[in-house]
Amino acid sequence: MSEGYEAELIQQRIEHLDELTKLENGTRYPNDFQPSCRIGEALAIANEHEDIGSQEIHVQVAGRAISKNSFGKAVFIKLRDQTGTIQAYFRQNDLPELLFSRLKLTDIGDIVGVAGTLFRTRTGEITVKVSDYRVLSKSQRPLPEKWHGLKDQELRQRMRYVDLIVNEESRQVFITRSKIIKYIRDFMDSRGFMEVETPMMHPVLGGANARPFKTHHNALDMSLYLRIAPELYLKRLVVGGFDRVYEINRNFRNEGISNRHNPEFTMIEFYWAYATYLDLMDLTEELFRGLVKDIVGAETVTFRGHEIDFAPSFRRLSVLDGLRQYAGYEEADFNDPVRAAKKARQYRVPKEVIETIQKTHAGGNDRDHALELAMHVFEEVVEPHLIQPTFVTDFPAVVSPLSRRKDSDPSLVDRFEFYIANAEFGNAFSELNDPQDQAQRFRDQLAAKAAGDAEAMEFDEDYIRALEYGLPPTAGEGLGIDRIVMLLTSRDNIRDVILFPLLRPEG
Repeated sequence: MSEGYEAELIQQRIEHLDELTKLENGTRYPNDFQPSCRIGEALAIANEHEDIGSQEIHVQVAGRAISKNSFGKAVFIKLRDQTGTIQAYFRQNDLPELLFSRLKLTDIGDIVGVAGTLFRTRTGEITVKVSDYRVLSKSQRPLPEKWHGLKDQELRQRMRYVDLIVNEESRQVFITRSKIIKYIRDFMDSRGFMEVETPMMHPVLGGANARPFKTHHNALDMSLYLRIAPELYLKRLVVGGFDRVYEINRNFRNEGISNRHNPEFTMIEFYWAYATYLDLMDLTEELFRGLVKDIVGAETVTFRGHEIDFAPSFRRLSVLDGLRQYAGYEEADFNDPVRAAKKARQYRVPKEVIETIQKTHAGGNDRDHALELAMHVFEEVVEPHLIQPTFVTDFPAVVSPLSRRKDSDPSLVDRFEFYIANAEFGNAFSELNDPQDQAQRFRDQLAAKAAGDAEAMEFDEDYIRALEYGLPPTAGEGLGIDRIVMLLTSRDNIRDVILFPLLRPEG
C-alpha cells in the first residue's frame, strides 16, 4: 500500500482507539480481561463433546483478530493465539449496545477478548457465541493488505513480528525449530549427558578458527572476545570430572553473511569421555535418523533440490580419498608443496591464500604445507559432491589444532565433518589431550596469525594448565542447530530459520 494510504489508515485506527478509550471510561489499554483457557484448549474441550451446543460450556479466550465479517445483524471474528484459531459469533439482538460499539471500533490486527459458550456452526466449525467482548490492545498499524501474505523476504526478516502474524508458514518453521531443540535436548539427556552453561565473553580467542567480535569490560579494563565456540571451557569441565556434557549455545563470528552464515548462530557442542570420533559418528547417525523421523515423519527430506535419504548407513569418506576421487590427486601431491601449489592454482584457489600458506610454512614441514593447500582444493572440488549424508574423516593435523593425531599417520587427525547437500552440519574429533602437543599447536597458530591468518587462535595458558591435570580420552562434536532447522523445514536461507537475523540498517 502507498505511504499516504497507510498514514490514513493509521489515523483512522488512532481515532478508533480514542473512541474506545471514552467507552472504557478513560482506560486506553485494558488489563483486566483474564482468559479461562488458551484457544487450543477451548478447541480441545469442544472436541471432547459431540453436542457442545446443548452443554453450555463457557470459555473466555483472547487473541489477535485476523478476520472480521458482517452478515446483517450477525458478525463473525476469527481470533488466533499461539495455540490455534477460533471463530467468535456476535448476534446483535442478543447483545448490549456497548458491546456492539466496541465491535464496530475493532480493526483487523487488534488484540481482543471474548467470553461466551461453545457451539458448532452448520458447517461444523467450533465457535464461541459471544456474551462479552473487549478490545484489549489496538493495532495502530494495518497488517499487509492480504493478511495471509507478506512476500518481501527482507521485510519478513526485519519485521519478524509482522511475518509471524500474517504468515502461518513462518510460524510453523519456528514451532518446528522449538521441537527440534527439545528433541536434541531429550536425546542427550537420555544418554547421560549433562547440560551446562559456559562463558560467552572470552579473554583468550580459541575453540575454533574464526574472526571474532571484540568488546571491552570497563570495570576490569580488559579486552574480551564474544564466544566463537565453547569448546575449551567444556573440555575444562571434562577435566573436572563431568564426563558427558553438552551446551546449546550462541556463538559469534565476525565474518561474511550468506544463505548459510549468520554472524550470530546456535550450535550444540557435546563432549564424551572415554569415547572416540568413531563413537560420535554412530551417535550422530542415530540422532539424525531419529530426528528426521520424529519431525518429518519419514526417512527422506527434500533439501536444496535433493531428495536426502537417511535410511541407509551414512557414507564415510576420508579427505585424501575424496581428493583422489574428485580432484585426481596422487600421493606425491600430499607431500610436495610445489605440486600441491600447482594443484591449488589449477582449481582456482586464490593467489593470496596460496601465498599466505607458503609464508606460514617457509622452512617447515613439507607434508603439512602440501596438506593445508590440499584442504582449499577439497572445499572447492570435493564438497559439491557431498549430497547424501556423509562423514568426511581424517583431516590434516595442520588445519585441526585441537584434534588428536592418528596413531597410523601423525600428519592426520581423528576427526570428521558431517555433510548433507554439500553443506557442513557438524565437526567432531577425538580430543587432543597431550598438553605438550597442544602447546606446540597453539604456538603454530600464533605463527599463522603473524603470517596473516586472521582466523588463527591464541595461546590459552590456562587451558594448557587444565590439560596438565589430565583430560581423559575424550571425543567432542559441534552441530549447527540453524542448519538442522533449514534441513527439516526445507529452507534455503539461514535467515528464514533465525527469528531476528542480523540485517543492514534500514535506509
